[in-house]
Amino acid sequence: MSDFTTTAIVPTANASRYLQQLCKHWQHNLTVEFDAGHGTVVFPRDARGADHPGDALVTFDAGDALTVRIDATSAEQLDALKGAVARHLDRFAFREAPLTFDWR
Repeated sequence: MSDFTTTAIVPTANASRYLQQLCKHWQHNLTVEFDAGHGTVVFPRDARGADHPGDALVTFDAGDALTVRIDATSAEQLDALKGAVARHLDRFAFREAPLTFDWR
């Protein structure tokens, strides 16, 4: 685990649905692989004009809750992705939002 990795377990009864909605949303312009229980999204190092040391990987696992893991290459990239994931999840989970993200 690098210094730029964090995981959050997000309590929701709709983990699989949100995982699939997020992945479908991001697959239009990012490299995404997913099924009902697991998904990965690659955020390029130069996304939105940024210049991070490398690409970041966000992994989603659906179970009794939604587990979100971010593997970033810099503190700035990690913080940006934590915000992006939380904003997008809250948008899809508007009936439950704001969801709880306990980043560790």
